[in-house]
Amino acid sequence: MHMVDALLSPTVGLTMIAISVAVIGASVAKVKEDELSEKKIPVMGVAGAMVFAAQMINFAIPVTGSSGHIGGGILLAGLLGGVPAFLSIAAVLIIQCLFFADGGLLALGCNIFNLGIIPCLVIYPLIFKPLLKNGTDYKRLSRASVVSVVIGLELGAFCVVLQTLASGITELPFGTFLGLMLPIHFAIGLAEGIVTAAVLCFIYKMCPDIIDSSLSRQRLSISAKKALVALSLLTVTAGGAFSLFASTNPDGLEWAIGKTTQKTFGAETSLDAEGTLFDSAASLQEKTAFLPNYTFASDPDNPAGTSASGLVGAAIVFALACIAGLFISKVKRSKKAGPHV
Repeated sequence: MHMVDALLSPTVGLTMIAISVAVIGASVAKVKEDELSEKKIPVMGVAGAMVFAAQMINFAIPVTGSSGHIGGGILLAGLLGGVPAFLSIAAVLIIQCLFFADGGLLALGCNIFNLGIIPCLVIYPLIFKPLLKNGTDYKRLSRASVVSVVIGLELGAFCVVLQTLASGITELPFGTFLGLMLPIHFAIGLAEGIVTAAVLCFIYKMCPDIIDSSLSRQRLSISAKKALVALSLLTVTAGGAFSLFASTNPDGLEWAIGKTTQKTFGAETSLDAEGTLFDSAASLQEKTAFLPNYTFASDPDNPAGTSASGLVGAAIVFALACIAGLFISKVKRSKKAGPHV
């Protein structure tokens, strides 16, 4: 559900970038030191890398001719807690945009809002955590995962429609576009919810303290080495191998745009973005994206480009998440210790 620049007006795009930057800043200030302890930071890095790799795997939605991929917000929140998860998914989306040209640069604020703020900072505290207030077990964890992912993705899809409406994109009339976006993302949400439930239940079986510490916003009290190894293997497998077998069908957003406009869907969107700001954003993104669309720029048909993109991207996310976590944790400790006399 990564939006491209053609779906937005400059005003809406820049406004959403400002909102997302403000929320990132507030989240950095709000996150607790305990949520970024020495034991939790590697989990943050590996989980972020895993979501990057998993987002490359589009799964087909039967009958529709569409496909979907996980958003990963609820999955990250279940492993890290809401605020650290939001910072992780924001890092994933920024890296996807700048280095892989996945989602528009002008649309980056919308993508962070729809795929990060909504699931991590709204759905996780208001739906996921309350569904586990009576204790955590496999049944409750599965129910919380599926319900939260579906509601979060539906709300995100609704926001996409609102953002295009506010942008005055007349090719996407509100009623028709909404009528296509919500059903297809409900189906995608069910699939993602099942995947999220499976991963969280697996981690809960291996190291329940990861889930419990996130729910209580407390320091991880025991080693999570086994869970980290399992997540790392899943990340490498997803990014390096499974991504090669991803569905080539348009994703839910692309499918809805094609159905609404009655145009054959192209590589990005059946809509065109025109204007100086759009051209500047596209030019900048072209310069920063060294693996555009998860392929080698010089040889886009080489399947090795997909595997390389999955592994390189996951490594960048892991490094950035760990560095950011360590920096924030260090700053928090320094402030807590107070000035030295």
